[in-house]
Amino acid sequence: MKALVYGGVDHRSWVDVPDPAVKDPDDAIVRVDAVTICGTDLHILKGDVPEVEAGRILGHEAVGTVLEVGDHVRDIKVGDRVLVSCISSCGRCRYCKEGRYGQCQGGGGWVLGHLIDGTQAEKVRVPYADHSLHVLPDNVSNEDALMLADILPTSYEVGVLAGRVSPGDTVVVVGAGPIGLAALMTARLFSPSRVVMVDPAESRRRSALEAGADDVVGPEGAAAMVASLTGGAGADVAIEAVGVPSSFELCTELVRPGGHVANVGVHGEPATLHLETLWIKDVTITTGLVDTRTTPLLLRLLSEGKLDVGALCTHRYGIDEMQDAYDVFSRAGETGALKVALFNPDAV
Repeated sequence: MKALVYGGVDHRSWVDVPDPAVKDPDDAIVRVDAVTICGTDLHILKGDVPEVEAGRILGHEAVGTVLEVGDHVRDIKVGDRVLVSCISSCGRCRYCKEGRYGQCQGGGGWVLGHLIDGTQAEKVRVPYADHSLHVLPDNVSNEDALMLADILPTSYEVGVLAGRVSPGDTVVVVGAGPIGLAALMTARLFSPSRVVMVDPAESRRRSALEAGADDVVGPEGAAAMVASLTGGAGADVAIEAVGVPSSFELCTELVRPGGHVANVGVHGEPATLHLETLWIKDVTITTGLVDTRTTPLLLRLLSEGKLDVGALCTHRYGIDEMQDAYDVFSRAGETGALKVALFNPDAV
């Protein structure tokens, strides 16, 4: 089969690799029918995630068809159309029993495209299939389902829920890429009074307005805008959705005393924590890796028409155009790319 293989910093290749096989009785082999690229994959290619070894197949988001299951798999059947979650869960360790699947100590957590081969391939081996795959309703398309593999639960759990967004809040999201837009969409579930999107790219600010943002602004004007909207108090919740030091530090400037900063972005460099100004403000700062415990809820909302993710995917390719898709996604400031979707022509 073909797969996108990491060859070290700034090196990737679409090459022939052996087909995956069942290794453990909890495994499933899934034909990849649709797959996407994550900003985290770009961080890997920059060398920000040193645990990823050369030779690893990248990717942790996909929709596919189950081809084979191990002897211990009970709930997932051959032929099922499934969402491949970015997080795998053993279902047995302390953290999984607490619903903190991202911290799984039994061989799960974020492993696909990280510690084991991932989804940017024609087939993928998924560990702990019963806990890590979600059977899709017939009325949910492959493209829409892709948005629930990572960015929707990540933004919802690590941004909106950890930030404790509440009715009437002023929410600021720094970064209007796919994670930021997903945070906007899921924050709306809690009826905030305003959602302000901050991004340096005009194209992404336009996308944010189309997705329902109340206000958009570049980073240089964010402090003045938020102050004017809140009587000088600051945002109730500031969600960091980029993963660079300046975006995190901006969030800590925009949040009000007693407010929350929810860091969602993947950081490859240190950020300065300005305790000289924050220590007196009663600010709560949270970080985290998604657990995907809310994926069933989000999937139900999507199926019932309560969640519209149609604005998130901007570019579509065949799976054999993986290199072209990476080129476009990595130049999002020029291309306007949010999420890209790649489809397997063998999917029915």
